[in-house]
Amino acid sequence: MSSGRAQLPPVFVYLSSDDIMLVLTASHLRKTYREKKEDLLAVKDVSLQVAAGEVLAFLGPNGAGKTTSIKMIAGLILPDAGSVKILEQDPHLNPKALRLLGAVLEGNRNVYWRLTCQENLEYFGVLRGLHPKQARLRSQELLERFSLTHKRDRVVQALSRGMQQKLAIAVALMHQPPLLLLDEPTLGLDVEATEDVKRLVREIAVEGCAIVLTTHQLAIAEELSDRVAIINNGEVTVEESTDELIRQFSNSAYLIETQESIPLVQQQKLEALGVELESDRRIHLAEPTLLYPVLEILKPLPLLRVEIDQATLRDVFLKLIRQP
Repeated sequence: MSSGRAQLPPVFVYLSSDDIMLVLTASHLRKTYREKKEDLLAVKDVSLQVAAGEVLAFLGPNGAGKTTSIKMIAGLILPDAGSVKILEQDPHLNPKALRLLGAVLEGNRNVYWRLTCQENLEYFGVLRGLHPKQARLRSQELLERFSLTHKRDRVVQALSRGMQQKLAIAVALMHQPPLLLLDEPTLGLDVEATEDVKRLVREIAVEGCAIVLTTHQLAIAEELSDRVAIINNGEVTVEESTDELIRQFSNSAYLIETQESIPLVQQQKLEALGVELESDRRIHLAEPTLLYPVLEILKPLPLLRVEIDQATLRDVFLKLIRQP
């Protein structure tokens, strides 16, 4: 780095293999809303920990309390009980702690559409504490890294959805926060843009940033996450490493493949049973108790194979949230 260049802090927190640095610690969060003279318990008991360099997939059905939990972590909503610590600083007690996180929230305008890419980056960089010269240098680095240099002077509303999303992530990283909240980062993106975002998420995590990922695209969550936390009815019911969670359920799923296409009448019977068809010849059966009823419906079609199948995070998620 040349002597005339403004000094920027390290990209993220780098760790040795023997160190674990907790970036986020959310403890027993609780939130109740008053609605139509009644108390609505949105979050009952949520505790999460995320270490530097780790991607936590925070999953849950609609109405489970996921969004409220994220907003409490982001300092946007004050919890009724519990605490949030980002590198031991409470964003609800110390506003400066908010500079320790970056966020890309679905449904929010994360950037200004009438500003250019570079203007957005510089504006938000200064807003989050960077000197204008630092913000200019940092914006140039991020434009190059996110393959947006050729769009630096283009207004955001003229960009594709994928480029807008990449810019939103770049803006969230301008001040190099140790914690990044990503809400549905690949929603609505085409295949190429999705791959770009996934690559960037992996790179950011490798550099030491702690990432909380919320998404309904469970294949994305399975691919990117190190751990999974599932919230249901306002409380975290499962928290486990992604690989271990899938392994625990992988002896309970079956793959059935027929030699011929399954006739439409039999397909309808299978769907009425709640069975998912991967194609007109392949069935992924997440519920093992349905194996023999499914085989009965398929008679007399010749079968190519019936074997235990690797469960997916989607299988695990659906099974867990449907438990009474």
